Amino acid sequence: MPKPLTDQDKRKQISVRGLAGVENVSDLKTNFNRHLHFTLVKDRNVATKRDYYFALANTVRDHLVGRWIRTQQHYYEKDPKRVYYLSLEFYMGRTLQNTMVNLALENACDEATYQVRDGSALACFLDSMASLGLAAYGYGIRYEFGIFNQKIVNGWQVEEADDWLRYGNPWEKARPEYMRPVHFYGRVEHTPEGVKWVDTQVVLALPYDTPVPGYRNNVVNTMRLWSAKAPCDFNLKDFNVGGYIQAVLDRNLAENISRVLYPNDNFFEGKELRLKQEYFVVAATLQDIVRRFKSSKFGSTEVVRVDLSTLPDKVAIQLNDTHPAMAIPELMRILLDTEHQKWEKAWDICTRTCAYTNHTVLPEALERWPTDLLQNLLPRHLEIIYEINRRHLERIAKLYPGDQDRLRRMSLVEEGDQKKINMAHLCIVGSHAVNGVARIHSDILKATLFKDFYEVDPHKFQNKTNGITPRRWLVMCNPGLAEVIAERIGEDYIRDLDQLKKLLAFVDDDSLIHDIAKVKQENKLKFSAYLEEHYKVKINPNSMFDVQVKRIHEYKRQLLNCLHIITLYNRIKKEPNKNWTPRTIMIGGKAAPGYHTAKLIIRLITAIGEIVNHDTVVGDRLKVIFLENYKVTLAEKIIPASDLSEQISTAGTEASGTGNMKFMLNGALTIGTMDGANVEMAEEAGEENLFIFGMRVDDVDAMDKSGYDAMDYYNRIPELKQAMDQIAGGFFSPDQHDLFKDIVNMLLHHDRFKVFADYEAYIKCQEKVSALYKNPKEWTKMVIHNIAGCGKFSSDRTISQYAREIWGMEPSLERIPAPDDPRQ
Repeated sequence: MPKPLTDQDKRKQISVRGLAGVENVSDLKTNFNRHLHFTLVKDRNVATKRDYYFALANTVRDHLVGRWIRTQQHYYEKDPKRVYYLSLEFYMGRTLQNTMVNLALENACDEATYQVRDGSALACFLDSMASLGLAAYGYGIRYEFGIFNQKIVNGWQVEEADDWLRYGNPWEKARPEYMRPVHFYGRVEHTPEGVKWVDTQVVLALPYDTPVPGYRNNVVNTMRLWSAKAPCDFNLKDFNVGGYIQAVLDRNLAENISRVLYPNDNFFEGKELRLKQEYFVVAATLQDIVRRFKSSKFGSTEVVRVDLSTLPDKVAIQLNDTHPAMAIPELMRILLDTEHQKWEKAWDICTRTCAYTNHTVLPEALERWPTDLLQNLLPRHLEIIYEINRRHLERIAKLYPGDQDRLRRMSLVEEGDQKKINMAHLCIVGSHAVNGVARIHSDILKATLFKDFYEVDPHKFQNKTNGITPRRWLVMCNPGLAEVIAERIGEDYIRDLDQLKKLLAFVDDDSLIHDIAKVKQENKLKFSAYLEEHYKVKINPNSMFDVQVKRIHEYKRQLLNCLHIITLYNRIKKEPNKNWTPRTIMIGGKAAPGYHTAKLIIRLITAIGEIVNHDTVVGDRLKVIFLENYKVTLAEKIIPASDLSEQISTAGTEASGTGNMKFMLNGALTIGTMDGANVEMAEEAGEENLFIFGMRVDDVDAMDKSGYDAMDYYNRIPELKQAMDQIAGGFFSPDQHDLFKDIVNMLLHHDRFKVFADYEAYIKCQEKVSALYKNPKEWTKMVIHNIAGCGKFSSDRTISQYAREIWGMEPSLERIPAPDDPRQ
C-alpha cells in the first residue's frame, strides 16, 4: 500500500499536476511496468528499491531520447555558436528527479509509481545552459571511482571507494564511434614539412554521453565524459607467451587515467597521473570540437569547413579552473602542426576561443607543473609553452623596459630549485577573458594575485558571481516552500528568480509568515526522523538547526565553530537554569585523504559531540552531530531543514561559495563574514537581515602587515582560554590527553586564518542569533527578506552573463518543438 500523502506531497501534486499533463500517467504506468518486468531477474519475484529506480529511470529516459535527438538536429540545422565547458570535476550523480522536474513528468511519475524516487545533482551550470537554450556541452572524465565515501570510525574519517558504476548507470550512452586517440611521451622532430610528435604511447578516449534537459523547453544538451581504454595493440609488438599475458595485464596502466577522481582539497600535488588526466580530457575534447566544427550538417560526416579560421565565431571554450589549461597549448599544437597555420594567426584563434574561470586565491592550490615532468610526458606542449612565454615576455619588456622584477613575476616559467610552469599565468595569457566567481573575489584577483596582468590587460578581467539552479535547489528539494511561494507570486519565478522580490509585498503578511514557518518545521521533523534512523541520535526538532556543511579546510574555519560550541557548552554548565535557546549544531564535510589537520578537525568535532551529547545537565539544549558522508543527496535533506547557515571563512579566502546561496533560498538565515558571495547576499537582502561579523578584507590585510598574535587573544579572553585549555588538556579526549596538540599548536602559533581574531565578534553575533530565534515571527520575517533577495543567485543569471559577455551568445527562452510536434 502507498504511504498516506503528507501536506508537502499534496502541495506538490497541486502545483505539478497541471504542468505535467495527467494524460501521461497511463502511458508512463505501462512503460514503467514493462521496464520493471525486464529488470526483475527470473528467480526473484519481489522488486527492490533499485529495481524501481532503474525501471523509473529508463521510463523517464524514454521521454528524453526523442528530445535529445531533436535538439542535436536543431543545432546541426541552425549551426549556432557552441560553448564547451571543460572541467575535471563533472561527477555524475543520480539525476532522476531533476530530469522529471525539467520534463514536467514528476507528478505523473509519482502517480504511476507511488512516489519511489531518488536524485542527485548535475552541475547547476549545465542545467541553466539547457534551460536558456544555449548549444552547450559539458566535457570531463568518466571516473570509475568518484569522490570517496566517508565513514566515521571511532570518531575518525575513514575513506571507502565510491564504486558508483557497480550497478550500471541508466543515464549514460557509450559512443564508441567517437572514440579518439590521445598521445603521451615520445619525442619531437622538426622537419622541413613541419613539426612532428613521434614515438608516442596512445591511450584511447571512449565517450559516454549523458542527457542534460532544460526546464520545460524540450532542449536536451549533452555532457560527454571520457573513459580511458588501452588500444588493442597495446604492447603486443613484443609478443611471446609470457609477454602476451603481461601485456594484457599492463592495459590497466593506460586505463588508470579515468580510474579515480582526485579530491579537490585546495592543495596542488604535482602527480603525473593527474597531469595525464588533465591532458587526456583536453586532447579528446579538442578533437571532438574540431570534428564537430568541420562537419556541421546533421547526419553527414562531410567536411563543411576546411580550415579553423572562423573557429572563434562558432566555438567558445570555457576553462573551469586551471585543470584544463593544457587546452591552450593543445589547440596551438593542432593549429600549428596539423592545420599548418602561422603562429600569429593560430594565437589569435586560440585566445579568441578560450576563456578562464579562476576558483581560488590560496597560493598552495595554484597548479605549477615541473618542466621535467612536462618534457617527459608532453614534450611538444612544453616547446609551445616556452614559445608562448617568449613572445609574452617580449611584449611585457616593451611595455616596461628594464623592469626585470615584473618579467620574473609575470613569466609562465618559474625559476628555482625546480623549474615549473605556472598554469594560471598560461590561462590568463592564452584567454580573452578571465573571471572570478564573486565580486569580492574578482576584485582580489585584480588587486593582488593577478595585479600585474590586470595592469597590462584590464579589458580581460570580469566578474561572474556564481549561482544555483532553482529547479534542483528549491522546486525539487523543498517542494513545500516552492508551493508556498507560488501561491503568492505564481510559478514563473522558477525560470526568472528575480520575481522573488515580489515577496517583499508580503513580508508582514501573517499567513505567509505562518506558512513559511510551517514548511520549515515539517522539514525539520522529517530530517529529525532521518537523523534518528541513520545516526541513532534523538534531537529536539524545536531546537535551532545550526549547520555548517562544506569541505573540511582550515580556511573554512570549522575550528571557530568548535570554539563557539565549547563556549556555549561551558555557559550552559555554568548557568544550567538559564533560559537557553536550544541548538542542534551539525557539521559535515570530507577531509582530503592526505590532509592531516582536516582529519584531526573532524576528530575534534566528534570528540566534542561525545562529551556534549552525553552530558545530562545540558540535555537537549545542545547537541553536536557530525554528518557522515556529506554529499548532494544529504544536502537536499538538510538544507531545507536548516535554520542557521554558517559561512565563516576568513575574509578574502572563499572565492564565492554556492552552499551559502542554497541555504538562503531555502529559508535559513546566514551567520557569516564579508567573504565570497556573502557580500552580495548582504547587499541583496539587506545587511541587517544577515548576521555579519568579523574582520573585512582590509582588516585582514592590515593584520597581515602588523602581525597576528594569537597568544594576545588567548591571554586576554577568559572564555577562549578556557576552551583552548580544555582541548589541550584532554577534556574532550580523556583517553589521550594530547590528541589535539597539533590543532592547539597551529591555533596558537601558526594560524594563517586568524581564528582567534574573529572569536569575540563571532560569539557576540551568535548571542544575537539566539535572541532573535526566541521571536519566531521576527525570525521568519527576516527569512522572507532573504528569500526575496535570492534572485541574483540563480545560475540562469550567471550563465546569461557568461553567454553575453564572454561567449558572444544570446540566451533564449524559446521552446523547440517536441519530438511529436510537426517539423517547422
